[in-house]
Amino acid sequence: MPLRLPTLLLATALLLSSCVSHQELINFNAAQLPYDSPEDILNAMELKIQPEDLLRITVHSFDPLAAAPFNLEAEGQNNMMMGNQMGQGGANSLELFMGYFVDQEGFIDFPVLGRIEVAGLTLEQAKFKIYELLRPYLKDAVVNMRFLNFKVTVLGEVNAPGTVRLTNKRVTLLEAIGMAGDLSDYANRTNVLVIREREGSRQYARLDLQSAEIFTSPYFYLQQNDVVYVEPIRARVATVADPAQRIISYASAGLSVITLIIALRR
Repeated sequence: MPLRLPTLLLATALLLSSCVSHQELINFNAAQLPYDSPEDILNAMELKIQPEDLLRITVHSFDPLAAAPFNLEAEGQNNMMMGNQMGQGGANSLELFMGYFVDQEGFIDFPVLGRIEVAGLTLEQAKFKIYELLRPYLKDAVVNMRFLNFKVTVLGEVNAPGTVRLTNKRVTLLEAIGMAGDLSDYANRTNVLVIREREGSRQYARLDLQSAEIFTSPYFYLQQNDVVYVEPIRARVATVADPAQRIISYASAGLSVITLIIALRR
């Protein structure tokens, strides 16, 4: 019986000293979400081609021989090379052979057609521009285009930080975090930094994952080469502090608990 009070006090002390609170682990806990009431998406944007992008562009026609001069490799060689490269190193190796590099002036060098300016255009706009340039040569041309280097980098308090390469042309901040293994227990969900380089300038934005405002932010939909940094909460400091300091801290806490128990048993 006399040990019940010290035991209760010790359990309470351990509970109060927990590193991470329940509220800190919940996303959107401060958001007033419009349940059962669909809302329009106003911040979605079409990605635009930028200098140093790498594009995959293929031209097809009912007459493969007529379309062949407008491709980096013949269609049959493309398929064979894709299979070989995917088996030997994946998309990274494939890019070296199949990509059209956008130079600093925003141009690509296209077979037969020469230099074509594509920077600032969406994929659909660039496809239509190439299609129009092909009309004197091919009446039934079909142009396919996609990004080869669409990637975002997720760093900080996520379970699998690194660069995420994407095949689609639209990804949200939440999807990128999910691809990086989700947030760790020590992630600061109220202050996620997004770094974006666009048209020769660098932009920064801080997003709060516990607020509904994230869904209307222009940074909710990521663009190619965005960097996402998830900073740690203060409790994280204790887990990376100097080992000697941690031992002293734990010993001091232990002595305090023992002193409290002895005092209560007298």
